[in-house]
Amino acid sequence: MENEKNNKPKEFIKKFGIRNLVIICAVLIIGGAIGINYIFYQDAPVGPDTNVDINLGDTNINDTLQNDNAASDYFAQTILSRQQARDEAIEVLQSVVQNSEAMPETVEAALADIAKIAENIECESRIETLIKAKGFEECIAVVSDESATVIVKSDKLLASEVAQINEIVYEQSGILPTELKIIEKN
Repeated sequence: MENEKNNKPKEFIKKFGIRNLVIICAVLIIGGAIGINYIFYQDAPVGPDTNVDINLGDTNINDTLQNDNAASDYFAQTILSRQQARDEAIEVLQSVVQNSEAMPETVEAALADIAKIAENIECESRIETLIKAKGFEECIAVVSDESATVIVKSDKLLASEVAQINEIVYEQSGILPTELKIIEKN
């Protein structure tokens, strides 16, 4: 009985292959890194600070410009980070597909993951375009399997704007409003 327990992991590794296990672990690690990157850096301020202060009465133009630039930089940096993380994930998945020693099941799973990433990219693009068409200056959508996050440039969202965003996300992705997180970034 005890001998059977010791042989099961060895049989599994022998059947599945060490190389395939390493590839799967690499894909899982990259996926985890993408998730952690999103969680930790979704609200991180980015962009250079300007040191010029222009005051006109009670209005500080520099503060307004810095806020606009910081928000624009945030959205640009977030889009760039999202694209870099996806490029890395796709690169790993393509190496799995191109590996002649990979098991057919592993190749099929990698191809399915690539297709899912492409589908999410297309869905996010449609969501972002439609939300911007509703009058939002900046928008980032992040769609995963059963949930989505939308970050919009806004000081205070109205209930009607939240409803519009919920409707757009549902129509484009099928994700229910209960699984949608809307974040305001000003």
